[in-house]
Amino acid sequence: MSKRADDIDNFLMALRNPHLIRRQAHRLLQLAKDNQLKHFTFHPEKMTSTVAFVVDVITSQYPELDIPYHSRWRHFEVGGVDRITSLKQGIGVISPMDYGKILYELVIISVFLDAGAGSLWRYKDNLTDKEFSRSEGLALASLSMYQHGAFSNDPLNPLRVDAQRLIDFNENDLRQGFQVTATNPLEGVAGRAALFNQLGQIIKNNPLYFGTNGRLGDFYSYISSLAVDNHLSAVTLFQAVLAALNDTWPTRLVFAGVSLGDVWIHEALKNNQPGAEYIPFHKLSQWLTYSLIEPLEQAGIKVTNLDELTGLPEYRNGGLLIDMGLLEVKNPELLTTPQEPGSEVIIEWRALTVALLDELAILIRQQLHKEADSLPLAKILQGGTWEAGRRIAKQKREHGTPPIQIISDGTVF
Repeated sequence: MSKRADDIDNFLMALRNPHLIRRQAHRLLQLAKDNQLKHFTFHPEKMTSTVAFVVDVITSQYPELDIPYHSRWRHFEVGGVDRITSLKQGIGVISPMDYGKILYELVIISVFLDAGAGSLWRYKDNLTDKEFSRSEGLALASLSMYQHGAFSNDPLNPLRVDAQRLIDFNENDLRQGFQVTATNPLEGVAGRAALFNQLGQIIKNNPLYFGTNGRLGDFYSYISSLAVDNHLSAVTLFQAVLAALNDTWPTRLVFAGVSLGDVWIHEALKNNQPGAEYIPFHKLSQWLTYSLIEPLEQAGIKVTNLDELTGLPEYRNGGLLIDMGLLEVKNPELLTTPQEPGSEVIIEWRALTVALLDELAILIRQQLHKEADSLPLAKILQGGTWEAGRRIAKQKREHGTPPIQIISDGTVF
């Protein structure tokens, strides 16, 4: 292999390493501290009040600090209903491997449908007869569809996700399952359906990760095989998710003929080092990684090095920073004009979110007298910054919308 080919491979590998996500985000934060960013001003004097608010939220939700990981599983518990235990009881006696496959299928499908729903959409849960919006509504809709065999080719076996069924999945299937109507619009319907079509092709064409039967659940078998002495690094899990699923995402930025996924360019990072301006986030892939941990740990596989993953650069965590005054937009029009995901302001906002979550985490642990091993970032997000972002958004704006609106195509956030 030539040196150029080696350099390309090394660069592509670096873009899939959470260390680079963190490093690039902190480079932009340093520019913010030096007041050299175009779109945001950083107010370090607001750190103390932001930490205090998050700590209050954590202790109100988890007074014993028995915080679970931030993951998709929490959304299935909305309304205080343990739907996953009910799902397991309805299945009956199956092997741990088969149960792991079901859990992986459910959570992967649900995360893939987790892009922003918009402020108008609602989902009525038949179990509680209540309406839920945004992340919880999306979770319950995907759970119901999975339970009713919406992704299975076998009428006698609804709890499975088959490649061919995803390939055939269409917008009408999604509208029906998500109760979409003219008066209950869901953002990004076409993008979500196309994502499923592509996911079906990925499953069909990659037996290494998904086996030869074209079933999404066989990814659990592959991941389990990576464990050594019942231990698996979170970075190994994350990179396996990217290797298996990255080509599902629409092609945006391409490097040496390879689609990069949730990777963007910020010119302020550019220097004499090739590729210095690239900034990866892989938000949905990291969200999925966090969500794949619990089924492994339930099966006795310990996932290690959790804090090598980053905080999630999405509108609840990022909204918290703006609403608490830690970040201030330099142009107030940004608060009223929806922004494209690839716009420079959104790239800045997401990067600053990743970096500031790291800095907030240190102070939050100090306040709670905890170390990183007992209070990893995955628990701070759950406890935590995500809920704090939601609460202050509800205080400041009708419907709890984020301070900056992002134009959703159903595939990024």
